[in-house]
Amino acid sequence: MAGKGKEETVFFCSSCGYESKKWMGQCPACRTWGAFAEEPVVRMRSASGVQARYPGCGSDIASVPISSVDPDEESRIDTGFEEFSRVLGGGIVPGSLILIGGDPGIGKSTLLLQTAANIAASGSRVVYISGEESLRQIRLRADRIGTMPDELRFVTDTDIDRIISLLEKEKPSVCVIDSVQTMFTAEAQSVAGSVTQVRECAQRMMRFTKSSGTAAFLVGHVTKEGTVAGPRVLEHIVDTVVFFESGDQFGYRFLRSVKNRFGSTNEIGVFEMSSDGLRAVANPSEYLLEGRPVNTAGTAVTCLMEGSRPVLMEVQGLVSETQYNLPRRQTNGIDFNRLSMLLAVLSKRAGIDLGRMDAYVNITGGMRVTEPSADLAVIAVLISAAKNRIIPPDTVLFGEVGLSGEVRAVPQASERVREAVRLGFRHIILPKTCLRGAAAPENVKMTGIAHIGELSGLLSDVRKEGE
Repeated sequence: MAGKGKEETVFFCSSCGYESKKWMGQCPACRTWGAFAEEPVVRMRSASGVQARYPGCGSDIASVPISSVDPDEESRIDTGFEEFSRVLGGGIVPGSLILIGGDPGIGKSTLLLQTAANIAASGSRVVYISGEESLRQIRLRADRIGTMPDELRFVTDTDIDRIISLLEKEKPSVCVIDSVQTMFTAEAQSVAGSVTQVRECAQRMMRFTKSSGTAAFLVGHVTKEGTVAGPRVLEHIVDTVVFFESGDQFGYRFLRSVKNRFGSTNEIGVFEMSSDGLRAVANPSEYLLEGRPVNTAGTAVTCLMEGSRPVLMEVQGLVSETQYNLPRRQTNGIDFNRLSMLLAVLSKRAGIDLGRMDAYVNITGGMRVTEPSADLAVIAVLISAAKNRIIPPDTVLFGEVGLSGEVRAVPQASERVREAVRLGFRHIILPKTCLRGAAAPENVKMTGIAHIGELSGLLSDVRKEGE
């Protein structure tokens, strides 16, 4: 039987997991101030105790050439939500460890309960472990969502060693642990949710998933800064980190991947909360454009790429005479510094001086723009608002704007055009360089511009045609 060694106390950085024998005001690894917490740990003297906890660590290993590995050896598991599967890179990879974070009450448990039910309905065994709710509480949510298949089993426990023993007997295809901050192991002498416990429980689950082939979801609490609570090493241990976020309007939920060893980190999934659970939004462009005003100055539609998916969204702009010596600039969904740069370019390169005007730019639907392809639409709404010109509602604009006022090419222009045409837009204003080798779809006008100076005259001409 493994014996316990001498107990000692060490200090852990709650931000990155850095370990130190003494307390320090600033972490030397991540430079965070006041993040060290004192926690007792136990060092195991006997290797046999480690072997008992981590099967296979004493067995022989052998190296193999990479050409002998079959990349398609295991197929992915469908989540039952096309949006969720897309964010994960096409489905759940067997043996993967996935961390899902999000604000309290955002719907993490509901999403995973519906996903578990979908997987179990296909005939696969799924085990849902809750450390926060009783079986009665889970039953109340399950009744609201719908029928739970018999292949979906539920357990309420917080001992990670006992949970792993159960999973080894059940051999499920997927398991859910809600949440990792409630789990503990008796070998780490600290409270549940501490740096030591979170790290140790995550490492044990990682070893289990890799050796058994069971895919596991870990629900993680988030701090007030929006990061996953616990040591930063938790995000390094897992294969995929997904955040479930809430849009500012309409009650939408956005699923974003910030780390994914099996797919792109730029994909986005859109969900809507309803009385019977979460519903996937198959066409987010229509939802994001729903209710947009027409024949109103200062509004335009642009197309952004969220991973491999084109998404149309509305950009709104407003300018007004300032009441103060310093004009006000305010953004929602777009970088403030980006707006300041575009205002300077508009003044210097297009002769539209907004230096004495307050300027506001808003991206509707709770979306946040991170790529520069929305520059042309932002410039257009500012010109429209300043000159009181109307951008026709069937027009889509996209393109990056440089400091010289040039309109630069953006990637995947053809995918953006196809999405705009599919939703009924008939006039596409895009960078001139994107027109090379591109044929305009039937009944669609594609206008390429090379400088923002052309945009002002183009909008004026469009306004006259609509009068």
